[in-house]
This record gives sequence, C-alpha cells and structure tokens, in this order.
Amino acid sequence: MQIKFREYQKQDFQPLKEIIRETWHYDEFSSPKTASKLAEVFLSSCLTNYTYSQVAILNDEIVGIILVKDIKAHRCTLYNRYRQIKSILKLYLSSEGRKVSQIFKNVNGIDRQLLNDCQKTYPAELALFAVSSSCQGKGIGKQLFQSALDYMKRRSLNEFYLFTDTSCNYGFYEHQGLTRRCEKEHIFNINGQSAKMNFFIYDYQNITY
Repeated sequence: MQIKFREYQKQDFQPLKEIIRETWHYDEFSSPKTASKLAEVFLSSCLTNYTYSQVAILNDEIVGIILVKDIKAHRCTLYNRYRQIKSILKLYLSSEGRKVSQIFKNVNGIDRQLLNDCQKTYPAELALFAVSSSCQGKGIGKQLFQSALDYMKRRSLNEFYLFTDTSCNYGFYEHQGLTRRCEKEHIFNINGQSAKMNFFIYDYQNITY
C-alpha cells in the first residue's frame, strides 16, 4: 500500500467531486445528474476558501483531501471563484437543481448561526476534510489531519474551528481532541420526506509548539 501526499492540483477536481458526492450522500435525495452538480458546487465552493491543501493518493488514486484556511492570509483566486460561479449556474439550469440548492442555503445559514452562537473569533478554519469510504480505517484521515495541524503550528495558528453534522463521521473529531462548542437541529423536507439532522461546530484550542 503506497500512500502519497501533495498539494491540490486542478486535475484532482473530478475524483474529489466523486468522493464528496459519496460522502454527503447526494444521490439519496436527487437524480445522478443533479447529485454530480451538487458535489461540484460544494467542492468548488470549498476551493474558494483555503490557504493550505493536502491530497491523499493511494496506489495512484485520489482518496482524500483536507483544506485549511488561515483567515487573515486568505485570498481567493479568480480561477476558483469563476469555477464556483459556473458550477452554481449549471445547478440552477434545472428545476430539480434549483430545488435542492435550497438545502445548501439552509446549511450555510445554520453554519453562520452556529459560529455566531459561539461568540468567538477564530484565526483558522478546517474548510474541508473528506476521505473515500473505501479507504477509511487505514490511517489516511489521521495523516491528513496531522498535516493540517502541522501547517497551523508553522503559521502560529493556535486554534481553529470546523462545521460538521450527523451525515458525517463526526466522532473522528472527538477522538482527535476537538471540542463540540455548539449544536443545532434542523428538519429538511426532501422529495416529500422529512429528515432530521444535527449540525455541529467543533474547535481545537492550544495547538502546542
């Protein structure tokens, strides 16, 4: 088993899009075509929001990514902003896309409320963390997470926060020493069915040097 790590490159977008589509279960509440567009919107939005990236490659296959944002140092490239706008427009071309896009709006609103409820200003955010389900349990996530901590140590960022929810393996963060700061419950109505989810903000303080 050969695991390599490197910075994100543009050619990583498509395989990472499929990992996100699987991780956040987009096919469970939309058609395959819309699920793919949703994943593209999510990933392209995350790529407007980072200063550090690390991609995991197992046997020449992309299997994971982590993105960290040094909030003061962050600048979004024109390419990444253009890709985000383009992906959003593609999603809005279909009625199903416009309908499910409301989920994104709801989640973004919940995240803003969680951060506001914490009444804290953080120097850094863990903006994206995803590992293919076929590779979980192999230590890849821990290595990606440690690389993010190492980056923040180098940048003298002694704490950070992240958003997660019950659709993800949020227990991983507790095992890594993060603290759940705020929580919010929300009920979504998708395709005539209601689904309850809990959303969390976790933080990590006093990164040692």
